[in-house]
Amino acid sequence: MKIFLDTANLDEIREIAAWGILSGVTTNPSLLAKEQGADFRETIAEICRLVNGPVSAEVIATDVPGVLAEAREYAAWHPNVVVKIPLTPNGISAVSILAREGIKTNVTLCFSANQALLAALAGATFVSPFVGRLDDISEDGMALIRDIVKIFRNYAYIKTHVLAASIRHPRHLVEAALAGADVATVPTAVLKQAIKHPLTDAGLEKFLSDWNKRSTNHANPRERLENSRGFAKIRG
Repeated sequence: MKIFLDTANLDEIREIAAWGILSGVTTNPSLLAKEQGADFRETIAEICRLVNGPVSAEVIATDVPGVLAEAREYAAWHPNVVVKIPLTPNGISAVSILAREGIKTNVTLCFSANQALLAALAGATFVSPFVGRLDDISEDGMALIRDIVKIFRNYAYIKTHVLAASIRHPRHLVEAALAGADVATVPTAVLKQAIKHPLTDAGLEKFLSDWNKRSTNHANPRERLENSRGFAKIRG
């Protein structure tokens, strides 16, 4: 399963990109609104420079002509731009047209397997089921991921990737991988939680403590090497 970062914050993207595990980035109007004063196009362009993979940029228009106009503009910015389009009748109509034009799309705000299937049939590159928001209303968000993955695998002609979104905690990440999601898009805070474990911290602290104790009682490796060379000269 590939990992995308769900943010529009350039500092966060630089930090996580340095880990070498990122395959893409997803943004949305809410995330971009948090970056006060940031220019939309410049932000997307910079993300494309930082991460060599799909970068989702979401349309604001809700009518078909408007969605198409924005999508074509965004797609021209960079080859890695994926146009993010809400899962509505107008959105699906636009996706089907864009698919024929070779423009990659990420159909967002998916909350049912029916919606995911329609997005796939329209030619979406990605479909984004929102796990956490379903959990919020006492539905099983991860069950939706499993259903969509199973449906898509039943039909070889479906090429749409399942992108698990609205990931709220590290367990969601594990469950998405177990369910067979192609991608999970993860907030920075959740990814930082996922890489940490108290036993890792405790183990590292003990290793370093033991080494420091040893170093105070014995010569360091360089000193031992020099000593061994001196001893060899004496014997020679």
